[in-house]
Amino acid sequence: MRIIFMGTPEFAVASLDALLEAGEEVVAVVTAPDKPAGRGQKLQQSTVKAFAISRGIPVLQPVKLRDPQFLDDLKSFAADLQVVVAFRMLPEAVWSMPPLGTVNLHASLLPQYRGAAPINHAVIDGETESGVTTFLLQHEIDTGHILFSEKVPIGSDETAGDLHDKLMSVGAGLLVRTVKALAAGKAAPVPQERLAPADTVLKHAPKIFKEDGDINWHRSVDEVYNLIRGLSPYPAAYTELDGQLLKIFKASKEKVPVIHPVGSYYTDGTSFLKFTCADGYINVQEVQLAGKKRMDVQAFLRGYRPRSVTIFS
Repeated sequence: MRIIFMGTPEFAVASLDALLEAGEEVVAVVTAPDKPAGRGQKLQQSTVKAFAISRGIPVLQPVKLRDPQFLDDLKSFAADLQVVVAFRMLPEAVWSMPPLGTVNLHASLLPQYRGAAPINHAVIDGETESGVTTFLLQHEIDTGHILFSEKVPIGSDETAGDLHDKLMSVGAGLLVRTVKALAAGKAAPVPQERLAPADTVLKHAPKIFKEDGDINWHRSVDEVYNLIRGLSPYPAAYTELDGQLLKIFKASKEKVPVIHPVGSYYTDGTSFLKFTCADGYINVQEVQLAGKKRMDVQAFLRGYRPRSVTIFS
């Protein structure tokens, strides 16, 4: 089959590479326009674009997906199938163009966690299982008929970054399996309603914003711990330390009766930094103060002197 691949970040590169390694014919790649980045604001291309160029694949970078020129260019490749991995929401004029339609790889077990940030929300919610799903695009986002899915366990100490890497690899394999099945006429799309009885409570995965990372220490230690895991490494959960923004990337939890005011921090000034939650303590392990580098807490404490140091064990 002639395939057009659509994607932008690193997560999508693994799938594109897997399709090529499986011998599939990817005739073009659609990705985001180059964007200015860094102090010099130099134009930076997406990781998908860089990979496509290295493999000699034509690249399209539309600003507007309904642009008539882009639609003509897309049509000129005469694709049998389009594949989408971590890209933008497509208009019907795009996703309905190929004879076999457009397949999307989503990083959750649909119909659960529809939306832009399924990996983050699964960890934030304390899920012990996630997965990847391939489905056919239709009008409503992430609601199309399901083709295949594969479950992946979530470890109790895994971060969103850890889960991202696992799903990236598993998803690439599932996408190849999906494309092979479609080519052979062996795919059997299943409406999502069949997988979600009427009484099923669906969890959603909306886009993550900076303010979502503001830690509320009055919540349970489990909730705070899961928030830290679910936003690591990006955009990171954060709190205020002596009037400065402190990002927390890694921590452990101590679910014990608290003897200190909720929201206060305690440290021996050299080896640990703990914050008090409603029912326990968060022992931070990797942090980043505003304007500084990310580092382990011991290195951080060597260069930082808290305003009030309380030693406790």
